[in-house]
Amino acid sequence: MLFSRLIDRRIAAYQRELIETHYREVDNMYRQIRGWRHDYRNHIQTMKAYAASGDMDAIKAYLDALDTDLNSVDTVIKTGNAMADAILNSKISIAKAKGITVCADAHIPVALKISEIDLCVIIGNLFDNAIEASVKLPEEQRIIRVYMDMKGTQLYISFTNFTAEKKLEKENGRFKSTKGDGHGFGLVRIDRIVEKMNGYISRNSEDGAFTTEILLPQG
Repeated sequence: MLFSRLIDRRIAAYQRELIETHYREVDNMYRQIRGWRHDYRNHIQTMKAYAASGDMDAIKAYLDALDTDLNSVDTVIKTGNAMADAILNSKISIAKAKGITVCADAHIPVALKISEIDLCVIIGNLFDNAIEASVKLPEEQRIIRVYMDMKGTQLYISFTNFTAEKKLEKENGRFKSTKGDGHGFGLVRIDRIVEKMNGYISRNSEDGAFTTEILLPQG
């Protein structure tokens, strides 16, 4: 009993740390967006000055620089659910910064039965694990595929990434962690959320790819 309580406390502490990390990532992304919007008028004035002097090359160079800057903070995923959008877009930004290609297709209704905290824990952990595995590969092999949608009354979540090993090994029925205690707690936390919601989870390692599939009843 004492050991179980100790584990529960460590998992709770890990969850708080995870959520705080995700919050900082999301807050940083929106700070960049707000900063760009704040500078919008200054950008317009600068381009008007170039136009007045007839310097079209300067306008083109300025627009190219703005396009590059905006792409770094652009919201690329709009699922219909604010929490999912925030977490997915912050993680996609992090993945791109590490040279990882993300192919994401996500559609979620605004109202979900799952709490925002639990949704944050699941998406955040799955994305962090995929990024961790991807950075070990040559950049051309770094690909993460994300798919989220409703299947009837169930929320379907799928994450796939390539790994350095052709087939990951299991230990006591679980895939062995390569990140220590924190990684293990993340997996346990996901499993507990799925179990709490009477959902389904499947993890599969085959041909150098690792896939996690989750079904969560929302009816």
